[in-house]
Amino acid sequence: MAELEVSGITFAYEETPVLSDVSLKLHEHELVSILGASGCGKTTLFHVIAGLHKPQQGKVILNGRDITGCPGQISYMMQKDLLLPYRTIEDNVILPLLLKGEKKKEAREKAALYFEEFGLEGTQRKYPRQLSGGMRQRAALFRTYMFSREVALLDEPFSALDTLTKSEMHRWYLDVMDKIHMSTLFITHDIDEAILLSDRICLLTGKPGRVTEEIVIKEPRPRKREFNLTEEFLKYKRRILERL
Repeated sequence: MAELEVSGITFAYEETPVLSDVSLKLHEHELVSILGASGCGKTTLFHVIAGLHKPQQGKVILNGRDITGCPGQISYMMQKDLLLPYRTIEDNVILPLLLKGEKKKEAREKAALYFEEFGLEGTQRKYPRQLSGGMRQRAALFRTYMFSREVALLDEPFSALDTLTKSEMHRWYLDVMDKIHMSTLFITHDIDEAILLSDRICLLTGKPGRVTEEIVIKEPRPRKREFNLTEEFLKYKRRILERL
């Protein structure tokens, strides 16, 4: 059974159709990318999956439960880290637990178990302005994990990083996924990023957006540093470029 199943989602803003009959599945410990050009409905689809929008048709199923139109069931990280500048890193990452009604002391104790896993040991008392862009993204991903440990929706989380930092973050996130057993649905318009990170890639194309193809990346994760220089990588890239 799929951990997350999106079935027949159709959504329109007033009279403007945005998504048409979109279906996809995310299995345990997978990273599935939704790849498409700007304006094809990727972020709208995430809003539907996260329960922020209710679709005109279709369902969102999480571990067998219908969560369509129900916010607060799946963690969702947007492009910007959105860390609160007046809170320490520790108090930023425990915010989801506080919103769920947990006491600050208990929330800090839970978060303390994961600072090393997320490569943030020693940052607990620092403020966001004292961290690099990559470290802030780690903190934002940590906060996402504290919200929900089953499935994460990541909307272009590395797009603002420079090339070298992005490459480092890719390797780091795949390593963290393995350690904490999180499943990830990932939005990107970066073809190389999708091929390097994904188990499967869903191509979302057209207006309204539709899933027109699913591409399985057979190279096991984590991929070798030189994978993007191989003929196999280029075959995947050519196939995607032909279909977008």
